[in-house]
Amino acid sequence: MHEQVDGGIGAWYRRHRGWADPAGMALLAVVMAALGFRGVWGSFSLLSGPVSPWWALAFALPACALALVKRRLPMTVLGIVTILFVADLLTVGGIGTLFVLLDVLWTAVFLAGPRRRRTLLVLLSASTVILFIVAWLFTDMPFAVAFLIGVQFGAIFGTDYWWAVAVSQAHELAELHRQRAEDAAAVAERDRAEAVQREREAMARELHDVVAGHVMAMAIRAEAALSTTPDQTKDREALQAVRDAGLDAHGALRSMISVLRRGDGALVATPRWADLDGIVRDAERAGLVVGFDAPDVPELGAAAEQAVVRIVREALTNCIRHAGGAEVDIEIVERNAEVQVRVRSRGGVASAAAAHGGEGWGLQMLRERVGALGGFFTAGPAPDGWSVEGRLPLEVRV
Repeated sequence: MHEQVDGGIGAWYRRHRGWADPAGMALLAVVMAALGFRGVWGSFSLLSGPVSPWWALAFALPACALALVKRRLPMTVLGIVTILFVADLLTVGGIGTLFVLLDVLWTAVFLAGPRRRRTLLVLLSASTVILFIVAWLFTDMPFAVAFLIGVQFGAIFGTDYWWAVAVSQAHELAELHRQRAEDAAAVAERDRAEAVQREREAMARELHDVVAGHVMAMAIRAEAALSTTPDQTKDREALQAVRDAGLDAHGALRSMISVLRRGDGALVATPRWADLDGIVRDAERAGLVVGFDAPDVPELGAAAEQAVVRIVREALTNCIRHAGGAEVDIEIVERNAEVQVRVRSRGGVASAAAAHGGEGWGLQMLRERVGALGGFFTAGPAPDGWSVEGRLPLEVRV
């Protein structure tokens, strides 16, 4: 219960501090006047005799009123309250105006920038020196007492200045840490989004390169069997090819599902150079006439090797879809510190199953993959057919 009361009072004070502080200082000035506080700085008074302590309110209350707008006009309010304090110092000698001046000075320093703070520090130092000189030369104070007065005023205002600077820097540091935390959170969120996007792109590549290829092969082989005269031997071969493609697609899907559920392992086995013969044989079984030429190709880095195999596989898959029975020439050579892959097709007819295929995603993903490795990729019509070409630097390694 006590903590709730303290929290309520503290929250109320923070909400109404703009007028609560000036009101409290005004009340304090009235109490001091009622208690007879006057002549505190009697040595600086220019009056010939004592005056009523209530006269101190003539300076303190206007200063409290000005404190209501100290945050909107900090430097202006500081200047006017300083004048009121000097007038009080030279007449009544109350201390209510001193409290207001310290409060206004703290606010001005807290809100000021580094340049203005340096200016205020110079003015405070100069004011302390002037006060000491005035007390020493224009009053009956001994040098030691005048020096002590100067030190006291310097300590009071200097502590007020240092406190405001410390609190302001603490706020600036907290704001800096908050900004850095927000920036770090934004970077983390961006990295997370990029990681998700990369994962989606990897899944899309694997689905297209493996699963979609197998499924399309199943459709093409089934179509070929249905479009010819029934033949038990050929039909069984087609069914076996469909079964093999289905099992491969099933294995790839299980691998991808396992990765998605557990978050470990590879999506599917990455294609290697040794897989090219099998890819070519599959294309020939699908009806293509393939010529394969790869003389003296040097050892490639894993990334370049996978890209080469994917280019060949994608080109042959597109031939099966869009140019069934075509003649296809595959050439892989080393030239000018690059490995060059060229797949050219001639003739052939489009399969009915091609109408249910993709929309050029495979070629687009190949272009992105080759570009990421610093290579060049192109695909387009050629005389009597279609040409797919990729060039990759031999320095590519992973």
